[in-house]
Amino acid sequence: MKRPPGPGSLTKTQRRLGRDWRLAVLFLAPTAVLVGVLVLLPIIRSAITSTTERHGADSVFVGLDNYLALVSDDQFRTGVVNSFVFTAYAEIFKVVLGLAAALLLHNLARGKALLTGLLLVPWVVPTVVTAFSWRSLLDPIFGSVNTLLTASGIGPLLAEVHLVDSWPAGWLSDASLAMPSVILVNVWKGVPFFTVCFLAGLKAIPADQYEAATIDGASARQRFTHVTLPGLRHVITVTVTLSSIWTFNNFDLIWLLTQGGPGDVTAPYVLVAYSKAILQLQYGAGAAVTLVMLPVIAALVFFLVRLLREDRGTGPARPPGTIRKALPWSIAAVFTVLLAWAAPDIFWKAAVILAVILVIAWAVGRVVAGRRRTSSGVSGLGLAALLAFVLGPMYWIAVTAFKTEGQVVARTGDLWPAPWSLEQFTALFANQPFGRWYLNTLLVSAASTVVALVCAVLAGYALARLRFRGAQGFTVTVLLTYVMPGALLFIPLYQLLIGARLTDSLWSLVVTYPTFTIPFATWLLAGYFSSIPAELEEAALVDGCSRVQAFGRVVLPLAKPGLLAVALFTLTNAWNEFLFAFVFITKDEYKTLPVGMQSMIAGDVVPQGQLAAASLLVSIPVVVMYAFGQRFLTEGLTAGAVKG
Repeated sequence: MKRPPGPGSLTKTQRRLGRDWRLAVLFLAPTAVLVGVLVLLPIIRSAITSTTERHGADSVFVGLDNYLALVSDDQFRTGVVNSFVFTAYAEIFKVVLGLAAALLLHNLARGKALLTGLLLVPWVVPTVVTAFSWRSLLDPIFGSVNTLLTASGIGPLLAEVHLVDSWPAGWLSDASLAMPSVILVNVWKGVPFFTVCFLAGLKAIPADQYEAATIDGASARQRFTHVTLPGLRHVITVTVTLSSIWTFNNFDLIWLLTQGGPGDVTAPYVLVAYSKAILQLQYGAGAAVTLVMLPVIAALVFFLVRLLREDRGTGPARPPGTIRKALPWSIAAVFTVLLAWAAPDIFWKAAVILAVILVIAWAVGRVVAGRRRTSSGVSGLGLAALLAFVLGPMYWIAVTAFKTEGQVVARTGDLWPAPWSLEQFTALFANQPFGRWYLNTLLVSAASTVVALVCAVLAGYALARLRFRGAQGFTVTVLLTYVMPGALLFIPLYQLLIGARLTDSLWSLVVTYPTFTIPFATWLLAGYFSSIPAELEEAALVDGCSRVQAFGRVVLPLAKPGLLAVALFTLTNAWNEFLFAFVFITKDEYKTLPVGMQSMIAGDVVPQGQLAAASLLVSIPVVVMYAFGQRFLTEGLTAGAVKG
């Protein structure tokens, strides 16, 4: 029978490079090639570009001048502050609301799968759908938000207590409200991801810990503080870190909502880089803006990798009690002061809203703990409020899609069309090549998902199971490729595509989408493979299987939930991608749905009915897939990336 080689049977090369270095090279090769060609090479090219300045048709070497110029660049400083403010406030609210939603769902006896699927809707719908729906809802004159707040009397009250400067409020056009509004939309879109991750983490906490705490006389608050929060430490850290990276590099949502305005009050640093490189044709300055922020992102990713490797037993053990010391009050106080200094107008408004949320959560917890008979009713009210917040914009899209053009123009029937009509769907297919856009998106998403799955399965297994030198360095490199802003990569990628004559073709998207699908897919599967007991694989090796056979016959069948979770994640990312498709495709016959929908808006002419119909048709397939696959998604997260 074949047994795993012991230390004494290793060759000199294996002792130097690792026991499984040959298989690691084979498994990591596809990912390494794609990452090297599509990410590392463009980054090197961007670094070279950042030392040049364009003079007419020529580029002149200027050394570090572009970096030195950023010191006195007000636009850059504003962009950096905006990025940190946008990220910090969005993450705070996503954690609070996501944790509250997860606790409500976790204690639900019936309908958990259905409600979880409904809560995922904002996260899975394309960003262009999110931006379109919220721009319409937040319109100062015709938007439903101002209409409802005025009718309820809340709007004038907000003006009286100076939460808004005047009424009706210009949510996206008022300099004091634009950033809070953009943060709100990001929170709306991001809460479902936090909810699913936290729900997976709650499922992984052993029930006997709660039973032991109850026997010891712990109150509900004490059980939450000493059992729930420590049990979710890893999940919270990973989820917040990943979401912070995504939010910090956000481009699509802000561009589609405000284009960085009014003025530059919502412009993040990525949009500043885009503005310099594309709108002002200062490629060197644009590359410098993004590259100068790279060390911040790299430090965040390195911290995340070290944390997960320690939790998986590959790093030094943590001493007892480090949970409470993870974020000392002194650090929290410094962080709060920085937020107050960076955005004082937003700080106190956010503090009021957050205080109201926490008071409501405390009151609900007291009622549930003290009156168990009313707990189901209170939980029901909480879930109803959460669903209203989550599904309200999608409901508005649905009813608008079934209005006649006369109803849309007259702004009648906001809550219920009268009569219901298919006029907008008919006009959509008659006036736009919508069917072609749909087919293009389906083909590109499917192809990029297959590529990501094949590469991520091999690379994820190698990083989780195989022993070879450089595993941590490769992991850090893969994660860094994922967090690279599109504004850094699309210029050199565009040049590479021109050289390969792949622009204005679907191949340009299939080739470049692995830059953001493979790294995250590898991350998820590495976590899932680590959760599968190694003893099962070792037993197969003892029975005579090779490492590859054990991988195919034992590990892959057990990893089906993780594979489905990765497929859903990568398919959603590819389905929703905007920036690359916007830059690489100019012909209508090759456009994908997000770019095609954006092109339907011509200046001030916004076909709201047709856009609503398109948004509904774009969102339905992904929502249906998540509704049927969310059980496997939760299982994949529970045993995979969020558990470590």
